[in-house]
Amino acid sequence: MTTTVTPTTPTTVATSTTAPTASSSSSSSATQELSGNFDTFLQLLTTQLQNQDPMNPMDSNQFTQELVEFSGVEQQIDTNTNLQSLISLTQSNAGGTAVSYLGKTVTVTTGAAALQNGEANWTYALGANAASTTLSVTNSSGQVVYTGPGETSAGQQSFSWDGTDNNGNQQPDGVYTLSVTALANDGSTVQTAVASQGVVDEVNLTGTTPMLMIGPMAVPLSQASAIEND
Repeated sequence: MTTTVTPTTPTTVATSTTAPTASSSSSSSATQELSGNFDTFLQLLTTQLQNQDPMNPMDSNQFTQELVEFSGVEQQIDTNTNLQSLISLTQSNAGGTAVSYLGKTVTVTTGAAALQNGEANWTYALGANAASTTLSVTNSSGQVVYTGPGETSAGQQSFSWDGTDNNGNQQPDGVYTLSVTALANDGSTVQTAVASQGVVDEVNLTGTTPMLMIGPMAVPLSQASAIEND
């Protein structure tokens, strides 16, 4: 099931309720099967007891063990059902949290950013002054499409990419990842960090994890930080 929600700015929320229904059906089926097996076991036990040799009665330990096993399976099914209910509740709460991000600017620290209308923006930080800094942009297939020099001063820097590769070819809109390599005068590696920002214009709830959509980029709820109101 897909639902579209329109707040102050056009946004979309895609939702799905198929997973909980399937899990509930599976638990119900398992309970019914166990109940049928247990009834059959009791009928066989009763028949055996009625027809046993009074002079050589059957050992009751085996029956007791089977009763214990049936009880254990029943408890496990109940436990699985309760766990599924907790998972569904957690997913529902996470979905509500994700929807509250619609229209807000979030920071992503994975290095990924969305190239939209020929523009992608990142910020990166150097832990110390560097002798050289190299910026590399890769596409969603892991191919390097751009390499160029970066700033060498310690602190936060910005990088705006127009979507053209080193041969001047315009790359299609999509998700691209920036990596920063900085070297000190002695050749040692300078610590770096990369982040990007974007406005959440859609929330996808069809999977097990809510995804915040920034243009073509899907961001798991756990990877969003520094939420800002626009």
